[in-house]
Amino acid sequence: MIEIYLFINPLGTECYQAEQKILALVEEKGHKKVQFRFVPFVNMHVVDRFMSRRKMPRHDLNLRNEIFQTLYAAALDYKALQLQGKKKGRQFLLRLQEAVGIKGQTYSTELVEDLVKETGADWEEFCDDRSSNFVKEAFATDQQVAHDMQVCSNPSCVIYNYSCERDFGVLLEGENCKNWAALVELCLTTQDALADYPQSLQHLHLNQQHLHLI
Repeated sequence: MIEIYLFINPLGTECYQAEQKILALVEEKGHKKVQFRFVPFVNMHVVDRFMSRRKMPRHDLNLRNEIFQTLYAAALDYKALQLQGKKKGRQFLLRLQEAVGIKGQTYSTELVEDLVKETGADWEEFCDDRSSNFVKEAFATDQQVAHDMQVCSNPSCVIYNYSCERDFGVLLEGENCKNWAALVELCLTTQDALADYPQSLQHLHLNQQHLHLI
């Protein structure tokens, strides 16, 4: 079995691109047992990167706090909609990232409502779930998972390949998450292919500062 955790910014364009890679990988490896999770991860480093990519004034503390609250709200939206099905949750996440991150729409309750309904989810049920302590606790659990896996930024991808006797995961960060050859190789199922990491990945020209064993 292969287990993939992709830690994402719920409004990030880089993360949107990484998610597309993971979904394509899962589809290609459909004959194998592949489990994957998109995990929202929000901290001040994520906020700083988000502001930098959008050329926002990073020393504006009020704006920084506003961005943090927006990303946190979007993460709770995603966690709430997942309760109506993981597939609907993914559809919502991708549409939200496309709307805000790519098309430049403003995050708002109205936008969230439109996207929730587009997935076929129940809006009233979503609102009830969204305001529950359970969703907030689920988000807090995600942050702990990120901490346990040594994740500090996003996109970050952790891959565990149990097809061979390998007792560690591989953490890819940033652009490495979108390296198709690396993703494919990490999901190979022969012991020889999985031996001698990370040296065996050197031919893929990954940024070694963003490649870790955990």
